[in-house]
Amino acid sequence: MSGSYEPLPQDNYWMKQAQLLAAHAAAQGEVPIGAIVVRDQAAIGLGWNRRERLQRITEHAELMALKDACDQLHSWRLDGCDLYVTLEPCLMCAGAIQQARIRRLIFGASDPKTGAIHSKWHSYDIDGLNHIVSWTAGVRDEACSQQLKLFFRQLRWENKQKEEILGGRGARRRKAKGQSP
Repeated sequence: MSGSYEPLPQDNYWMKQAQLLAAHAAAQGEVPIGAIVVRDQAAIGLGWNRRERLQRITEHAELMALKDACDQLHSWRLDGCDLYVTLEPCLMCAGAIQQARIRRLIFGASDPKTGAIHSKWHSYDIDGLNHIVSWTAGVRDEACSQQLKLFFRQLRWENKQKEEILGGRGARRRKAKGQSP
């Protein structure tokens, strides 16, 4: 896997900061993913998922952090910047990260369903890319994974409670229409 490197000493600190942004997303009912663009050991771009609230497919944490950093630098080129994100980016975000010329991508949890760096696809291993993004996986992996698991466990519990409060009306409606639950 070209471009993968061992974590640097500051990676743990910045990933903790990204986790705080992920917690902010969760508090708003969003999937808890947080992202921070760092340049010269200063945060210049912050992002968290806003897809559900704004109902826009592009409101991913990574894209929000990249946009914020571009606004701060008045440039689409984020040369010399690192991006910390709590979950392995999807294809859309991996492309934007590469196009923004991010120097280094650091992520926490791997995503076996849609991860575009090393889990499902290997986006940065394509020959001929005009910019190579170095990346590090697994920084605070367990903590990032746990944050996601707790969120989805809570969401499933809330959905079950709603179903019970409604007295199974959703199940009765499906049965009346001849649909299986």
